[in-house]
Amino acid sequence: MAIQIKIRRDTKAEWDSADPVLLAGELGFELKDSATSGRFKIGNGSREWSRLPFWYAYQDSAGNYPSAGGAASWYGDRGLFHHGQNPTNYGAGVNNLDYVDITTPGNATDFGDLTQARYYTGSTSNSTYGVVSGGTNGTRQNTIDYVTIASPGNATDFGDLVTSGNSHSGCSDGTYGVFSGFSTDAAAAGTNHIDYITIASPGNASDFGDLTLQTNQTGACADATYGLFAGGNQNGVGRTNTIGYVTIATPSNATDFGDLTAARNGGPSGCSDTTRGVFGGGNDGSKVNNIDYVTIASPSNATDFGDLTVAREFPSSFANSTYGVWAGGRNASNAADSTIDYITIQTTSNATDFGDTTAIMRYGSGCSGSPS
Repeated sequence: MAIQIKIRRDTKAEWDSADPVLLAGELGFELKDSATSGRFKIGNGSREWSRLPFWYAYQDSAGNYPSAGGAASWYGDRGLFHHGQNPTNYGAGVNNLDYVDITTPGNATDFGDLTQARYYTGSTSNSTYGVVSGGTNGTRQNTIDYVTIASPGNATDFGDLVTSGNSHSGCSDGTYGVFSGFSTDAAAAGTNHIDYITIASPGNASDFGDLTLQTNQTGACADATYGLFAGGNQNGVGRTNTIGYVTIATPSNATDFGDLTAARNGGPSGCSDTTRGVFGGGNDGSKVNNIDYVTIASPSNATDFGDLTVAREFPSSFANSTYGVWAGGRNASNAADSTIDYITIQTTSNATDFGDTTAIMRYGSGCSGSPS
């Protein structure tokens, strides 16, 4: 007699309502409906359903998998980044976008242009769309642009931020993108505002809640549940080591997560896989090469990971399921840089040279998604 194997399965509404803890290696299937493409999760014995990443089982009408055939829904193997400031005129921004194949070290390729030249932007993504928000070009912007990561070309207007600002960071759970750590005035003071968008639905951002501190120049990363905002400039204090976190699917105020290994601003730029967040670079009084890491599901202080190949602040950062990457930034000579570094996120060590950006760059931002 043939043995029949059945997998736990239910609708999205029932999974979300029950929110069970799947056993280590246990599959849970979310049935296909009008809103989802048929997807599953794999348990680890400790995380609730809501805190596990999705994997995908069905192809779409074009023959593509919704999330790169197994990548988490907030990243993929193509890294996308905005150059930021004009390397020959530091009072102006640029609209240049570059991309790399994160699986294969090499130099970057031109992707296209944003709708506006600007710098000090924030970026986030799902597996399909890359989103670049805010920034300044002499005047603080509320513009949000987006691109289809698999299709190099110029960006399209997405909508507007609630907060016109710059020097912020962004992260995503694959559905919602959140941005925080804005500078909104000429004194470059930080705010505690958090804005959010539904990445698959172009439109204006909405208010999410507040950070634990009024800051700017933060770094950010996320897993399937939590978004973290780390470091930055705290109003009236200066550099901070504080890490705050939010549950991305639930608009609310942030909660204290722990501390970086040192107080630093200048975008201790963050990226992540499904479990670990890493923050690289920044400024603790001088440009640093430090990389810190945290386990995103476990609030606690950060631990030293290793060093970037170049000390710098404001690098652009992004990741796939294996590698974390930092591109460009402002180096110890206060000059824009073209260096791209990478690490294996689950293996603490110093970074390795990946290649070069198409031009020297600083004050940009990065994200990643599916190349197909």
